[in-house]
Amino acid sequence: MTKETGKHFDVIVIGGGAIGLATAYHLNKRSCKTLVLEQFKFKNQLGSSAGVSRQYRIPYPEEYMVQMALDAQPFWDELQNQTPRKLLDKVGTLWFGDPAVHSTEGNIAEAEQALKALNVPYTTLTSKEIEAKYHFKNLPDTYTGLFQADGASIDFKATIETLYEAAEKSAHITLKEESPVTDIKQVGKLFEVMTPRGTFVTEKLILVPGPYIDNVINLLNFRIEATYWNMSSAYFKKTDPSIQYPTWFVFQNAIGENGNQFYGFPGVVWDHPEYIRVAPDFVIDPLSDPDQRTLVPNPQELAYTSEWIKNHMTGLDPVPHFTSTCLIALSKIANKELLIDFAPPYVPNHKNIVVYATGWAAKFTPFLGKILTDLSLDGHSEFDITPFKLGYNFFKAI
Repeated sequence: MTKETGKHFDVIVIGGGAIGLATAYHLNKRSCKTLVLEQFKFKNQLGSSAGVSRQYRIPYPEEYMVQMALDAQPFWDELQNQTPRKLLDKVGTLWFGDPAVHSTEGNIAEAEQALKALNVPYTTLTSKEIEAKYHFKNLPDTYTGLFQADGASIDFKATIETLYEAAEKSAHITLKEESPVTDIKQVGKLFEVMTPRGTFVTEKLILVPGPYIDNVINLLNFRIEATYWNMSSAYFKKTDPSIQYPTWFVFQNAIGENGNQFYGFPGVVWDHPEYIRVAPDFVIDPLSDPDQRTLVPNPQELAYTSEWIKNHMTGLDPVPHFTSTCLIALSKIANKELLIDFAPPYVPNHKNIVVYATGWAAKFTPFLGKILTDLSLDGHSEFDITPFKLGYNFFKAI
């Protein structure tokens, strides 16, 4: 797993999850001598890349996010050429529910406006049409929906394995697992990165440790404003073997501690094919620190999910199976889902430190690797990161 000759690298990537490996993939294309440090084992279930499936979708309430999803498509196509395994199962994206609700995912009417502005085709749906076409039931007559045909279920396990295998084959990339970063010292223009497995030197850092971002940037004397969700997930057995769903998300108002927003996937051959994954898109108790996470989902969140399936989905047994959790850091900054920027200017050599943190970004995995690579090596990206930039107003000095 180690190919380094000496301890000096052009770039050190801290965080070996999906985004870290995607960044290494693009650094390899630029022939950069790269070290990827992962605090756990590679391909672990302890960060925001836990689980085997994710949603790829184009609907967003902001035009710049729709544009980012569109721009990600050719990078998925390129990555698909690296593996015989199907990475995206194109089943479409269904958004439906109360048109007045604004959630962590956005708002249906605003998403329609953003899709229209960028000429992305979609279909509008009434409550009855959603029930007739997509197997839901007992929906309020006031619910509306949109269907966008390019949505897909991502085989995220295959995506990470494809990126990992590409890194292993590369003459430019060194992978080190069980290597948490314990200190970062600046010596002139260089960074000395300390781990239990040695100290490594680089001119450039790319920080992508997922929900453990503060553990790393605190070593550089700044932090971000984030909350942490230990998100629950489960699979539900088909009672009708022929039943199929698109990827979907339902917008509803919370009822007490029940966040009442849920999302789901189709049945796929690579992921418990006799089952369908449905999950709550809320947590009852957010965490203040990622070390509080647990691999056991909150039973009340699963109970609310089962109740919703029983009342509103057909062809599924509402008893949860194969339960799991996924840890995600979410920005506390209004209208900032993803944070992509250089370190703040009060950090020495800040233009040689690129940070990606917070938000749901699996759908952008190969594209984010390209953006972070270009920021690190060129000082800019062709993709406009202005909506994701922080500056010193949002990064907090310690």
